[in-house]
Amino acid sequence: MPIQIDFRDKTVFVAGGTSGINLGIALGFARAGAKVSVLSRSQDKVDAAVEQLREAGSEAIGFAADVRNYDAMQEALRNTHDQHGPIDVLISGAAGNFPAFANDLSPNGFRSVVEIDLIGSFHVLKAGFEFLTKPGACLINISAPQAKDPMQAQIHVCAAKAGVDMLTRVLAMEWGEHGIRVNSIIPGPIGDTEGMRRLAPTPEAMQAVAGTVPLGRVGSAEDVANAALLLASPLASYISGAVIPVDGGWSLGGDQVAMGSMAAIFKKMNK
Repeated sequence: MPIQIDFRDKTVFVAGGTSGINLGIALGFARAGAKVSVLSRSQDKVDAAVEQLREAGSEAIGFAADVRNYDAMQEALRNTHDQHGPIDVLISGAAGNFPAFANDLSPNGFRSVVEIDLIGSFHVLKAGFEFLTKPGACLINISAPQAKDPMQAQIHVCAAKAGVDMLTRVLAMEWGEHGIRVNSIIPGPIGDTEGMRRLAPTPEAMQAVAGTVPLGRVGSAEDVANAALLLASPLASYISGAVIPVDGGWSLGGDQVAMGSMAAIFKKMNK
């Protein structure tokens, strides 16, 4: 019989899962039957996301906490474990981004993105280890094209996300003996997200991006959610340490063209 992507009786935790791509991932797991827990800094966003997840059929819970606070992360993960059982899928998706050229970027701005994206991801994964299903847990980091491609006005994100992908690779090596798989997803241009609104702030910039995707369109949060569902399913039971673009072929070269065009737009806007 074919293997079904079915997450009934499974527990999923999504850090950053109250908006954008990460909420789309949380909803994907909810519709597949999982008990979903989400976390972000805003209680209002947490409450709204939990309501959506419950409407999608999940026994959802949520926590307002900052991924930069290790103790708060540990408490949220422990509470998830206590209420829903061992965590089968742990997703680290909290992120910060804004366009800024290096000479215009304050040390605090650089530090803030590194603390949220890189240190925050370490906190999520490290704090989650004791609460994971072993063997069998799947960890997914939500990375970004900036992890592998240098992009102007993105030095802070490039540094942070490159670190996130190394977390993925090292933990896949270290935690494999516990039966834990660790992978990264690199979303390409995903429409109707805060990240795209910041990186493509004008119709001109958005058109530049869409025109460089081989499949001819920007993606959706559902596209990324489907990739996460696949990675977390038995269909991917021998995939670990992978960094997988979900971008319609954008990373084959279009990302450099588009980001160069957007950098030119940022320069014009900052004059």
